[in-house]
This record gives sequence, C-alpha cells and structure tokens, in this order.
Amino acid sequence: MMTAATSDGTRHAETDRPAYPPLEAVNRPTVPTNQAGYYLDRRPQTLRGWACQEDGPLRPIRINGRLAWPVSELRRVLEVSQ
Repeated sequence: MMTAATSDGTRHAETDRPAYPPLEAVNRPTVPTNQAGYYLDRRPQTLRGWACQEDGPLRPIRINGRLAWPVSELRRVLEVSQ
C-alpha cells in the first residue's frame, strides 16, 4: 500500500493518519485541532464540538478565529509526563 506525504505531515500506511511526534517531544505551547485530535484519539470535529459547547475535558485558546490546544492541558488529560 502506498501513501503520499501531505502538508500536515507524513502518513501511516495502515491508517492513513498523519504521523505526529510523540506528545512528550512536543515543545510548542499549543497544537492545532488535527494534532490534538490525534493525541486524544478523537476526530477533529469532536474537539470543535467541545470548543463550541465548552463541555470537553480541556478548553482551547482562540487565536484569530482558530483553535489552539494547550500542550500542557493535553499532557494533563492524558497523564503524560513532560
């Protein structure tokens, strides 16, 4: 099975999902919705619903109309050490 690289990262052949670095290796303060969904094993639309309803396990930061998910909160929710 062949896969193509895209602008959002390389893709796994088995699942056709972007390959992001392990959460422990992320050194940015926030990540975009697609990447946060990858770490939480949820579809990005689920995270957007959490943002709209304000009922999810974490809250995003809104930057110029875009959602940015705090890495520290992702680590807290997933109980990942820094």
